[in-house]
This record gives sequence, structure tokens and C-alpha cells, in this order.
Amino acid sequence: MTRPLRADAARNRRELLRAAAEEFREHGIGASIADIARRAGIGKGTVFRHFATKEQLLAAIVIDRLDTLSELGESLAGAADAEAALHEFLAASVEQQQDQNISFLYAASPDVLATADVTRARQRMFDSVYALVERAKRQGAIRADVTGPDVVLLMCAPGHVAEPLAQQSPQLWRRYLAVLLDGLRPEGARDLPHPPPAQPMPV
Repeated sequence: MTRPLRADAARNRRELLRAAAEEFREHGIGASIADIARRAGIGKGTVFRHFATKEQLLAAIVIDRLDTLSELGESLAGAADAEAALHEFLAASVEQQQDQNISFLYAASPDVLATADVTRARQRMFDSVYALVERAKRQGAIRADVTGPDVVLLMCAPGHVAEPLAQQSPQLWRRYLAVLLDGLRPEGARDLPHPPPAQPMPV
């Protein structure tokens, strides 16, 4: 069993992940561990004590972002208004995408995103979304033919659509999130032309 980190060690790890994400965002995955350590205010050796390789560090950033969303989804699972809970979760996911842009991770080795720990964290996040979707369906808040994998695939859409105008209109994504949410509602819904995916991404 993994032992929980002491409060100071947990803070140091969060600061390291924050610094690493910023360095990778500015300089790509070729950013040096020395520069990451300098930004975090720690020694290079300390980085390697936490993460033996750069790939492990990249994976930890992914897991940190996934866990943040999972914790929010799990906290909303029992909300009385399932539609509002789903809306809050989707808004938070787009805000994370905008505020903590980690597009550099898409350039990472596929092996980074396929590790067992990343896969578990991703599935936990998926499960939290699926639970929110099923509750919203039971309450009649969203159309019955929409699935959890559908919503996972749609999560990043508002941010991607608004991204070209993000500098001029940083809140524009909220307009497209509203369009997405209206599309999930049952009022006026027509049959969807294709069956849903079995899962949000291939295994």
C-alpha cells in the first residue's frame, strides 16, 4: 500500500508538478530537468528522487489533472440537481483546460499516457462522468440516448472551439458549453444517426 505523503512533502510535490507543467508548457517536452528544478526552487537531485525519469514526471502531471476532475465528479455525485451537477463538472473541466493548458502532453510518448497509473486515473475520471450522466438521465435532465462515453468525448469541445479567440474573449467557451448542454437536453431531440462509442478511447 502506498503511504500518504506528509503535508510538507505533499506541498513540495505539488509545487514540483506545477513548475514542471509550466516549464513543459513554455518549452515543450524537451524542457530540461535542471530548469524545472530551478523553477520549483529545489535541486535537480530532488526531482529525480520524486521521479526517476522525465516520462514519470509527465505521467504524474496527467494523473494530477485527472484526479482533480475525478474528485470533483465524485463530490457532485449525490447532488440533488443532477443537471446542475453535470453542468458544474463540465464547466470545471473546460476551466482546467483553459487555465492549466497541458497540450504539450499530446506530444509525449504514447508510453507515458499508457502506463498503468495513468490508465487507472483516466478510468476513475471516466467513472465519475458516467455516474453524473446516469443520474442526469434518471432525472430526465438529459436525453436517454446519450452515454457516458459521449459526454467524455464532448468535455473538451467548448474549449477547443473557442481556443482561436481565447486571447480576445477568454470566456467565449461558456457560450459553446451552453450550446453543448442544450444539445444534451431531451426537449426537441431527434434520433442520433450513429451508435455511441463503447468507450471514449481505444485500448
